[in-house]
Amino acid sequence: MADILGIGISALQSAQAGLLTTQNNIANANTPGYHRQIITQVQLPSQLTGSGYVGSGVVVDGVARVYSQFLDKQLLSVGTQNSYLQTYNQQVTQIDNFLADPNAGLSPALQSFFSAVQDVASNPSSVPSRQALLSNANALVGRFTSMQSRFNDIRDGINQQVQSTVNTINSYSKQIASLNDQIALATGVADSGQVPNDLLDQRDQLIGQLNQLVKVSTVSGSNGELNVFIGQGQPLVVGNHATQLSTMQSQEDPDNLVVGIITSGSSTPREISSSLLSGGSLGGLLDFRSQSLDPAQNALGRVAAGLVQTFNAQHALGVDLNGTLGNNFFNTFTGTAAPVVQANGLNTSTASISAVYANTADLTTSNYRISFDGTNYSLTDLSTNKVTTGISPASLATAVPGLTLTVSTTPNAGDSFLVLPTRYASRDINVNVTNVSEIAAALPVTTGTGTANTGTGVISAGDVTSTSTLPTSAVTMTYNSTTQKFDLTSTDPSWNGISVPTSGTYTSGATISVNGVSFAVTGAPANGDVFTLNPNYGASFTGDADNRNAMKLGALISKQTLVNNSSGTPTASYQDAYSQLVSFIGNQTSEMQVKSTAQQTLLDQATQAQQSFSGVNLDEEAANLVRYQYAYQAAAKSIQTAQTVFQTLLSLGG
Repeated sequence: MADILGIGISALQSAQAGLLTTQNNIANANTPGYHRQIITQVQLPSQLTGSGYVGSGVVVDGVARVYSQFLDKQLLSVGTQNSYLQTYNQQVTQIDNFLADPNAGLSPALQSFFSAVQDVASNPSSVPSRQALLSNANALVGRFTSMQSRFNDIRDGINQQVQSTVNTINSYSKQIASLNDQIALATGVADSGQVPNDLLDQRDQLIGQLNQLVKVSTVSGSNGELNVFIGQGQPLVVGNHATQLSTMQSQEDPDNLVVGIITSGSSTPREISSSLLSGGSLGGLLDFRSQSLDPAQNALGRVAAGLVQTFNAQHALGVDLNGTLGNNFFNTFTGTAAPVVQANGLNTSTASISAVYANTADLTTSNYRISFDGTNYSLTDLSTNKVTTGISPASLATAVPGLTLTVSTTPNAGDSFLVLPTRYASRDINVNVTNVSEIAAALPVTTGTGTANTGTGVISAGDVTSTSTLPTSAVTMTYNSTTQKFDLTSTDPSWNGISVPTSGTYTSGATISVNGVSFAVTGAPANGDVFTLNPNYGASFTGDADNRNAMKLGALISKQTLVNNSSGTPTASYQDAYSQLVSFIGNQTSEMQVKSTAQQTLLDQATQAQQSFSGVNLDEEAANLVRYQYAYQAAAKSIQTAQTVFQTLLSLGG
């Protein structure tokens, strides 16, 4: 009777454990991170009797999680990439929205400005037209600076999110380390090697949440511990010790917050390269900043720098209403303005590097790092990671496209410098001309055809490419049919005694250039025919009806002045360069939207696969309740039967 009773009790206990486990599954059906649990039963050893081996019941060996390492790791892998793409997509969409906005973008302001320039070309003496030009110039500058401010706001937002993300990572790492400690203790206390399923679920859930912030990999330790590594293998949690991350101002680029790590025995954080922090929202933020925000802000700055240099250069070739040669229409970038070269905060020397714009057509949208090894320099393009080594000190001046560099003194070996050619150009652009009379719409030379000429030659209106050798007095050009050249005479010695063309002979319609002035004669001049070049500035200024320089300024809207190709030929106008920026961000936004949508589908599939294996199915659990209920009732009935048989035997004995 004892065997019947013992078997019944073991069956009752087993059914009870099954009921409890099933009820726990049902209660936690919607608990994040919960893995379905099942009881594991083991048959008790049979007893040898005269009739053979007779079973002695069952024992609950443990309660196990329904856990698939493969499915859970697959979910982690898909999840961190999904978080990365979602974060990147959210950030790049911000830039796309304001660049493409017809009211907030650069294109309307640029078009309005050049429309005002062309209006001055149509009415060079009109004060209202000139005033409208200055107003539109200031509006264009305002558009550049407002867009620059928007970029800065986005950069500040990235810094804040990086800081918040790092704080959350630290919180998770501490909790995981604490759970490692609790799991190790609980596992060690259990003589049978049972594990605390609830603690394992909590830890897995935290690792999953951490994985949303930065890519996570794990390695099993002793007593159920998990060592957690982030990014490309940086240890974050080892046993019950959590390494703390921090944010700090970049030593190389003070505009950016970077991630540092506080190692044991040191209170000073050490910067972790962003390339080591891949995946998750943190990786998305850092990659967006370097791969989208920096190039976009630099591209806008390139348009500003190119506009300033080329518009100023043409304006300086003109003459204003006062007969004065044109001043810079826009301010030039000097002092602390763009371009900027920043010494790394870890440099051991006081050496500095300054930069000025050389040819803005050579500018790219990259930032650069200059490093010194004690003898030569190396240049790293931070967009492509292309490294140029062996740059001698004498060659450094022209090492960065579009810039001229000057080193104050020789740096120490290991010193480095960050070159930001155009990041601040949109911030630093400003209108230099303040009075309508200072707009240089005229050109400083005029031409004339002699009234007594007998040939059919006609001279074109003069053009100017340099003001350094302009004629100070009238220049008479007499055609010599024998040499087929024009002989120049003038009281200005730099223009007297010259025969043009300086090479070759006269060809109808061919451009003739001399001392920075160019013109063309068409037709067939006769021997002795006279043409004149006259100064049109200072006391010789002939009036305000000349619009030739204003026309050239207006033509800059479509002239290719930026983005040199490999042959050194500009391939883009201001509008083209801005359109390239809009297209670059638009393509990135579209790409990220497609990728994030596809990755979300993969995440849904991975989640479904993991949940179908480890999640709670309420229909299945309802069936289990009935099954364990019947098992419990049957066990109770066997106990009751054993009691009845025992009582019967007792009554027989009496």
